[in-house]
Amino acid sequence: MSTKIAIITDIHGNWPALRAAFYEIDSVHKVQHIYCLGDMIGIGPDTNEVLQALFSREDMSYVSGNHDEAVLAIIRGEAYPESHFHSKRHHEWIAERMDKSFVPLLDGLPRVIRTAEEGQSQLFTHYHINSDKFKDPISADPFSPIVEPSLRNLELLFEGCQEQLIAFGHHHPVHFFRSDKQVFVNPGSLGCNDKSTARYAIVTLSNQGIEVQLMEAEYDNSAFLASYAKLDVPEREFILRIFHGNQVR
Repeated sequence: MSTKIAIITDIHGNWPALRAAFYEIDSVHKVQHIYCLGDMIGIGPDTNEVLQALFSREDMSYVSGNHDEAVLAIIRGEAYPESHFHSKRHHEWIAERMDKSFVPLLDGLPRVIRTAEEGQSQLFTHYHINSDKFKDPISADPFSPIVEPSLRNLELLFEGCQEQLIAFGHHHPVHFFRSDKQVFVNPGSLGCNDKSTARYAIVTLSNQGIEVQLMEAEYDNSAFLASYAKLDVPEREFILRIFHGNQVR
């Protein structure tokens, strides 16, 4: 027996990328469940399209990300994280345009999911959070700092976590490391890439172990990239350069 799951993360308001990934996940891989590891919104302008596509499914579990929580803080009138000061104007733009029916759905998301399938324990999170900070507001910056990707650094960061599969996002590049006891996987940002592919992972769990496939779904991102100027997205020149590899010509 085996269980096949998909892992997606850091969609960042990119509906064409999410649609491409969903198409492959549904038509090719036929997984039993999908885990979405946060940062669904922010950066890209397709906030409502992305949230509608995610929350309309019945085969998904979600954790919150720092962009999701920063936008919610603005909507609620709560303290905004000082470490995100450079993103505040952009997040305000996202918050103004977000369908407020999504607020309670985002508001109820956990920061960590722990589960087990086929004898394999799993931890899903946007990024490592100390257990004493699970309930801290986003303004308290509960998320761990970014570290250089290596097996040793991830073992240190997740020290004390005994799960055999540890899946996370937050870093946009791909991470995939395996020790004799654990597998660490971040499929890479689905929505932010320097080429027109949507990244995700397919994980097969069985009593034989954990198999990981790192996937990329190709899609046409020209209209999406052009929408930054069409919609007058704040900080769009910075976003297109840093998060999309300056693909607009």
